[in-house]
Amino acid sequence: MIRKLFLTALLAVTPAIAGAAEVGTYGPRIGFSSGPDQIVFGGQYAVAEVADHLTFDPNLELGFGDDATIIAFNLDLHYEFQTNTTWRPYAGAGIGISFVSFDAPPPANDESDTDVGGALIIGAEAPPRGNGRFFGELKLGLGDIPDLKLMVGWNFKR
Repeated sequence: MIRKLFLTALLAVTPAIAGAAEVGTYGPRIGFSSGPDQIVFGGQYAVAEVADHLTFDPNLELGFGDDATIIAFNLDLHYEFQTNTTWRPYAGAGIGISFVSFDAPPPANDESDTDVGGALIIGAEAPPRGNGRFFGELKLGLGDIPDLKLMVGWNFKR
């Protein structure tokens, strides 16, 4: 079931990636999550507009803490609002799959699980002086993924 859902999501976004008019950005992201409480590190590749004001931003994250390690692969879409400032707010949604490894105290064995969920996203980005963009975002988890993530990052043009 999870594999079918993941493959369906991947196939759904493949035409958007192939049809992107220009090359996007890539870079690191860092932050924290709640539910479980973790420090999160990762990276993302933001595909340039796949439609007017709409970007596809897949990312990979590693979360550590709260007696668990999580590897999350997220497929996010961001709608960027036009403003008269250098800051560009965005809102979006995404689907993610998380591979969770629980650290059980001895004598129990460590356990693992695979979870799928969605997210609602709000954030803002600003182009710094030079190459790329700085961003900050808040993700509200729906389903079996972290309840909340607060992330910041820096993406560089390819």
